[in-house]
Amino acid sequence: MLYIFSGLPGTGKTTLSSALARELKATYLRVDVVEQAMRDAGKTIEGPEGYIVCYAIASQNLQLGLDVIADTVNPIQITRQAWRNVADSLGIPYVEIEVLCSDYIEHRNRIEMRTADIPGFILPTWEQVRNREYDVWDRDHIVIDTAHQTVEESLNTLFKQLEDRRLS
Repeated sequence: MLYIFSGLPGTGKTTLSSALARELKATYLRVDVVEQAMRDAGKTIEGPEGYIVCYAIASQNLQLGLDVIADTVNPIQITRQAWRNVADSLGIPYVEIEVLCSDYIEHRNRIEMRTADIPGFILPTWEQVRNREYDVWDRDHIVIDTAHQTVEESLNTLFKQLEDRRLS
């Protein structure tokens, strides 16, 4: 299974997706790590390079029969479709999960108070997050609102929605 996470920085996407990866013992791909490694190697990231690397690594791990958790902002339709294409090309099921924080003040506090967990990674400012291009979803997907929830509560909500989808 390919679990495709999406959401603006500071919504809790990385916290939730990494918790799911630990729980499932799944391959975990975080585009921020890939892109920072590319920068550390002297590459300039100006487009989809990090995503393209993640698509290839996801495909390889899915072919090995491993679940893959993809942690990316995934802000536009073309990247969302590219992730679906990875799964479809292998005949592998996928689920799209959008993580959001509906509380404006909480979201802003998360952005302004957090520290980078990737050496050398420069976190976006609140203004950059607010002005980031982020397309409205055009298809059914799971939505997890992390506002006023613990990680455990958000993970339980996610598991419930995943189970509901399996039953329908």
